[in-house]
Amino acid sequence: MKTFCVYILKCFDNTYYTGVSNDLARRISEHQEGVDPNSYTFRRRPLELVFVQNFQDVKEAISFEKRLKGWSKAKKEAIINGDWEGLKSLAECKNSSSHKNNSKRKNG
Repeated sequence: MKTFCVYILKCFDNTYYTGVSNDLARRISEHQEGVDPNSYTFRRRPLELVFVQNFQDVKEAISFEKRLKGWSKAKKEAIINGDWEGLKSLAECKNSSSHKNNSKRKNG
């Protein structure tokens, strides 16, 4: 059965690149070699693989990749470091419109 992986690369400029592949070794090699001069990672080499999550279902892998791409740098670093409590805290909505901060609901 084919597996798919979502991966995060740490770039030379301390940014992160998130991708999905069915052949991680090939894909990392392509990033490191700079196959596509228009890619995000081309001018940010060398790269370091810092996170991999495997999936059996390509749709789940793509969905997870899209979710990670929308995350803040702090959330990505929490998952890279396996800091699940920190990730949970970072995922909480803290803006004034949050149900946790709405005084009408608390007092009403």
